[in-house]
Amino acid sequence: MVVGITGGIGSGKSTVVKMFSQFKDIAIYIADDEAKNLMNSSNEIKTKLISEFGNDTYKNNQLNRPYLADIVFKNKEKLTVLNTIVHPIVNNHLQDFIKQNSNKKYILYENAILFENGSNSFCDKIITVTAPEDLRIQRVKKRDNSTIEAIKNRIKNQWSQNKKTLQSHYVIKNIILSDTEAQVLKIHNYLT
Repeated sequence: MVVGITGGIGSGKSTVVKMFSQFKDIAIYIADDEAKNLMNSSNEIKTKLISEFGNDTYKNNQLNRPYLADIVFKNKEKLTVLNTIVHPIVNNHLQDFIKQNSNKKYILYENAILFENGSNSFCDKIITVTAPEDLRIQRVKKRDNSTIEAIKNRIKNQWSQNKKTLQSHYVIKNIILSDTEAQVLKIHNYLT
């Protein structure tokens, strides 16, 4: 069983995934981490990104994330191009991961843009992590040292929390950590 977990920037997906990691009978795939690794290791991705976004896309053979983020989070068309290059390769990598972990109770598949890129279509269940927008902005500002404007631009490029929760099997409200932990345990028990 593949359980997708998603939520807007600053909702606390990473915190929730860490809570799920205590369960030893599951496997966890974090799409953003794997995408970062593949963007640095896949020659196919590198060639296409340089062709599309220019030679400054890589510095010392490593992805120049600030350069690329500055382009794609200001321009939806460029974000779509980036996703079209990276997501098919990440999806193939995920399918291999699922096969390798078929003995687990379930695969927890964390993806911030699960719905936006259509990855929800191969999930058996979906969890959305939510938090009030002001709290999300505060968390991202503290974590990334970003401006409020930059954070709001990223929020605008994602589906709204309401739209995500309407299409989810479970919703975790991530405001108070002890409450979040209780919700994680309850969902894990349902799933197993």
